[in-house]
Amino acid sequence: QLSVDQTSVEPVSSPKEQEWAGPEALCPGWLEDEALDGEVPEDSGDPDCATHAYELLQSALRQEGLPHTLDHSAEPRTGFGPLDMTVCILGSPTAFLPILLEGGTRCPGAMVLCLSPTWASRMPSETSPGAWSLLLSRGVSFEAGGHSTLETFVPPRRANYVTGTFATGSPESGWVGELARDLDCPTGGSVPLTHRLEDPLITRWVLAARAGLPVPPTLAFILGPGGDLPADPVAPGVRLVRLEDPQGQESLVQEEVGAFLGGTAMEPYSQVAVRTAGWRWRGTGTRSTHGKEEGAAVVQAVGARLRGLLREEDSVLLEALVPTARLPTPPPRSPAPRLPVALRICTLVCRSWGDRPQLCQVACGVGRAEAPVRHGAALPQGLDSSLQQWGVVAPGQRQALATRLRGAAETAMAALLATEAELSPQQRGGARARTDLLGVDFLLACVDDTLELVALSANSQRCLETCLLAEAMGRAVGEPPGDLPRLLAETLLHRAQCHLVEGKDILLIGAGGVSKSFVWEAARDYGLRIHLVESDPEHFAAGLVQTFLPYDSREHRRDEEHAEQVMELVRARGLRPHACLSYWDDCVVLAALVCQRLGLRSSPPAAVRVAKQKSRTHQHLQRCRRGRPPPAAFAVPCRRLQSHGDVERAAGVVPFPAVAKLEFGAGAVGVRLVESAGQCHAHAARLWRDLRDDADHPGIGLGWGNAMLLMEYVPGTEHDVDLVVFEGRLLGAWVSDNGPTRLPAFLETAACLPSCLPADRQAQLVRAALQCCLACGLRDGVFNVELKLGPGGPRLLEINPRMGGFYLRDWIREVYGPDLLLAAVLVALGLPPVLPARPVPRAHLAGVMCLGSEHGAALGGGGGLAALRELQSRGLVRLNRLFEETAGAGEYEEPCLSVACGGATRAEACLRLLGLCQALGIDSPRYPVEHFLSHFK
Repeated sequence: QLSVDQTSVEPVSSPKEQEWAGPEALCPGWLEDEALDGEVPEDSGDPDCATHAYELLQSALRQEGLPHTLDHSAEPRTGFGPLDMTVCILGSPTAFLPILLEGGTRCPGAMVLCLSPTWASRMPSETSPGAWSLLLSRGVSFEAGGHSTLETFVPPRRANYVTGTFATGSPESGWVGELARDLDCPTGGSVPLTHRLEDPLITRWVLAARAGLPVPPTLAFILGPGGDLPADPVAPGVRLVRLEDPQGQESLVQEEVGAFLGGTAMEPYSQVAVRTAGWRWRGTGTRSTHGKEEGAAVVQAVGARLRGLLREEDSVLLEALVPTARLPTPPPRSPAPRLPVALRICTLVCRSWGDRPQLCQVACGVGRAEAPVRHGAALPQGLDSSLQQWGVVAPGQRQALATRLRGAAETAMAALLATEAELSPQQRGGARARTDLLGVDFLLACVDDTLELVALSANSQRCLETCLLAEAMGRAVGEPPGDLPRLLAETLLHRAQCHLVEGKDILLIGAGGVSKSFVWEAARDYGLRIHLVESDPEHFAAGLVQTFLPYDSREHRRDEEHAEQVMELVRARGLRPHACLSYWDDCVVLAALVCQRLGLRSSPPAAVRVAKQKSRTHQHLQRCRRGRPPPAAFAVPCRRLQSHGDVERAAGVVPFPAVAKLEFGAGAVGVRLVESAGQCHAHAARLWRDLRDDADHPGIGLGWGNAMLLMEYVPGTEHDVDLVVFEGRLLGAWVSDNGPTRLPAFLETAACLPSCLPADRQAQLVRAALQCCLACGLRDGVFNVELKLGPGGPRLLEINPRMGGFYLRDWIREVYGPDLLLAAVLVALGLPPVLPARPVPRAHLAGVMCLGSEHGAALGGGGGLAALRELQSRGLVRLNRLFEETAGAGEYEEPCLSVACGGATRAEACLRLLGLCQALGIDSPRYPVEHFLSHFK
């Protein structure tokens, strides 16, 4: 039996003992007076708060071997604007220090620690009626290398994200909660949310009813309606009894207690605990333990506590004491008797990319079985060594338990966040308040001779402090730094960046087709004000944007002229866009020209032109011969074709077999493998006859003309590399694999993410893609690079100077979390996007492309598309519609739909997809899905 939530007879800590109760409570001497390395700031009028906290900060920095904080408060900092990011941490300097240091490295100067209520002020929000903006006049900012500076800000600096020490009992929680209440920026927690999280009855009900996790059998008595609990809370293992007046309902209490003690849920257990619960009672130690057979004593204990209830949110809990599982252990090294011990598993979970819970770290506490294992009462240790100590010898079993624990912890947070989302803004402490970080404690119990993870409770900060201590202890013995500070800093910085883009005016050039429909939904979710320039005056997106500017720019050889006309439209409407970009392949050069005229961030138009024209890309790279290896190493011999005479000249330079395709093409339309000059002549004649301008096949680059190129055929596997580049620096890269194309037309058949390639081969692709982009002058933006990988390394196929098309944005969000669309907006705004420094896939996806010619009957008349949509609504497949109807015909056909399945492994994803395709008729002898997927090994 363990856990502070279950057994405790410890006296209540005095206010002084509770002060700054964090990791320092576990380390003797943490709070001892030391000679400060840094200057003590001038007295701000709040010496008991700010000065003491500042001293603690200097002590913590010294413990980390970092320089003291420099005091530059006498030299006010100015110049903060609407695009400057400020992540504000209110309160304790120690609880969030590793996160502040990591954030200072990732985004120097963005992390600001506020140690006193006198350092900040609130003013009515200019953008959100009824909300408040938090302005910082003073703070400690953090830079790379662990450097920190005490600064004053004139005018005060506006916070984009706020969190702090809201935990009950912390000396600063009062002013922290008041400053963070009802803010107009994202807030990581609040006092009301912390109270809910720290209430054992509420969290236990959520863990049992909404997360479906085993919890200790619990009987709860409450007065009246019961605060935030639903009217009829039903949860496995938890029974709630509402009392109108405990003085007159002794018989009901006695009856309920007797039924609980004698019920089937209590059969495996011999002891119970009685305690008063609620956020006000956390850590007070007001509980008693009893044998299950001591019914009268239990009734008396429950009655005594009921008579002391003062508030509706309080409750009295009667709960089973669940013992830690007893497993066979290796023979002891000493003949001395081995005492029974208890294990508490502490998990820290954060709200990660896409609002999905992610387990950050696990730490375990071990103690005597007859005493509670409290947070801060024992030094933490790792899960793997704890399980070994408990007798779980097989590595596979320990890994399986770790996987189950990850699933349980993330499921717990998902359930807690879902119930939190149902609250009103007042109940949450503000419309923008959300829990971004929480701890969940578990027991390892034995149920029916099997190991079971039993969820105990949640907390707002104690698991954070325990896990950060475990991280620091590991570094002291040479363990490599863990992911905890990085994951938490990325969460805070990402939410701050999402707030920064809200309300920004984005000039978007080109709407694209149905495959870009996600743009309008994403713009709404991010709060972007889209001003759309589009050639089709009847485009469906006209009613989905802030401003619709119809202008026919389809003849892209006149883009210089179009750019001037777009500028006139912008001036006429009085628009002042913060950024300009395009996700549509045809419009990337026009967007760059408009950016140049507006003085907005973009790669230069000349660079975008080089990348847009395929032959020019390779010929330019062949001249780039600096570097090891130089960009020329990735280029492929090719020649531009505008006439049949060009075909003859190219045939003398480019070896056959070769690839003939449109110079400005997209979607693989018109691409063909040719074995001889004669085949190239025939293909060119057909293409020049059938595809003359944009009206013949919209969206494939015919607005640039129908010139072709002939390039050497490159053997190997085909891959996409999606890059995020800011000021020439690579911020993020994702590699996906393509299945075998359908020759001779090179139509894409299948794909998977993450890549099957080993890390070193993926690194080759990423480096080649980056060098090619930089050599062409693409230094700012989100780019999609198509390459082949053979025995000799990567070779470039083409660069798309815009976000990856088809399914790529959706897949990367699902597997890794970041949103390429948001990254492109941030780069266009002049902000380096915060992306995972070490991206780890959350799942595997495998997908196939569907063609109207092959699958129209099965998907339409056969009901396949309706079945797929139903599966998508249940989260079982991912659909990406590329066109409303079949695009093109014959050799110019494009895929109309991408169908993908996910799995914990690539093999599982492929197996699910194959079964689905066989059931729906997508797989056939003419379209062998099993063969397409067989390449993903």
